[in-house]
Amino acid sequence: MTDPTSAAASAAVAEHVGDYVTAAPADGKPGKPRSLWTDAWYDLRRRPMFIISMALIAFILVMAIFPGLFTSVDPTHQDLSHSRETPSAHAWFGYDIQGRDIYARVIYGARWSILVGVLAAGLTVLIGGTLGILAGYLGGWLDSVLSRLAEIFYGLPFVLGAIIILTSFRSAGVNGAFAIVGAVVLSISLLSWPVSMRIMRSAAISAKQQDYVKAARALGASTRRVIIRHLLPNCLAPVLVWATIALGAFIGVEATLSFLGIGLRSPAVSWGVMIADSRNFIRVAPHLLFFPAGFLVVTVLSFVMLGDAVRDALDPKLR
Repeated sequence: MTDPTSAAASAAVAEHVGDYVTAAPADGKPGKPRSLWTDAWYDLRRRPMFIISMALIAFILVMAIFPGLFTSVDPTHQDLSHSRETPSAHAWFGYDIQGRDIYARVIYGARWSILVGVLAAGLTVLIGGTLGILAGYLGGWLDSVLSRLAEIFYGLPFVLGAIIILTSFRSAGVNGAFAIVGAVVLSISLLSWPVSMRIMRSAAISAKQQDYVKAARALGASTRRVIIRHLLPNCLAPVLVWATIALGAFIGVEATLSFLGIGLRSPAVSWGVMIADSRNFIRVAPHLLFFPAGFLVVTVLSFVMLGDAVRDALDPKLR
């Protein structure tokens, strides 16, 4: 993976260099100016890895948003007479220990797994990106304080920190599907924001040395305007690449926390919860583990592939 500092610097510089790149004229007329994002899109469309990953992600998102298109079975319906039955024509993925249709639970479980990943990645980028761009642009004592704070959080063991946070929420009586999801998202974000903060900070330090930022400041632009109008658009590329990869990783983190018994739980149905329910029956009923784990692996791999493709397209050094 590209070093975050070098990726941030190259992406920030290439953003404004790309504004002056013109497309090759096909009819003898001058080409239109193409930005870094336009060049990246032209490059991405020719990458099989990007097309495959986007197709898989689109399918998973449709499955998560419209589960009724794929099954009409209630994922919470229990029939102990079908306990641990293997896949058949009536139940493509078989039944779990409580006689629930595994196929229906996998379909509906995509919603909660994707929701945790998206919310955790968004909140992490929001916290880390805001602190990073302020630290990188303003510098001074604020940069020192925020950098030391990030180092403290970065040094915390992730699993131990998540156990402490989620156990505290559980002892406080946090119940309900959305409340549990919020607690998991908050714990992941609180322990992951230093990475996005470092990436954004390095991008802001590189971008604030560019002539367009100096010109804006010389013309009397306020700090807020410089950050929002000039710095932020040119510092987003490396952070978005990291967020795409982290989204898949956070889905895996949710499954890990649920497997340990501190993540999602009923009434929220996720792939991690299904994997946790199957851990005592892997040898006698491997299908309980195989299908949710398979969907989890494919989803995480799809987001990682997408992030790698976007990174290669946005980083001029890798073209």
